[in-house]
Amino acid sequence: MSHEKRLAELGIVLPPPRSPAFAYVPVAVHGGLAWVSGQLPWVGDTLMARGRLGAEIDVAAGRECARCCLLNGLAVLRAAIGSLDRVERIVKVVGFVASAPGFVEQPAVVDGASTLLGELFGEAGRHARSAVGVAELPRGIPVEIEFTAAVRS
Repeated sequence: MSHEKRLAELGIVLPPPRSPAFAYVPVAVHGGLAWVSGQLPWVGDTLMARGRLGAEIDVAAGRECARCCLLNGLAVLRAAIGSLDRVERIVKVVGFVASAPGFVEQPAVVDGASTLLGELFGEAGRHARSAVGVAELPRGIPVEIEFTAAVRS
């Protein structure tokens, strides 16, 4: 099944791709790889949440933020390559989780993105991953997700 058809089957409509606010590109494509810049949990022009996991944000809300970040990433990836059907495999996901002292469930939070990749791309969505706890993230968000995809010409 095509990835685009699978997206529709899951009832997912990607948001409009956001333009970067600073001096970078949302996606860099080179040598068969597409690097998607870190994505924030934007819903329209509003951030889904602000705060740190283990303080203001719980794991369930963090997972939803990770999923939202991934949807924004898929939107900019599709805009850059024309169709998600060009994705051969998701190679690597890096999730940054703003964490209160003592919070150690970063992998559970980043699973919000990883689970969706598996649902959408099947075996091609299985990826290497890092889930990193950090003190602060841009704009006070709880989660930021970046990823790399192998793409067909």
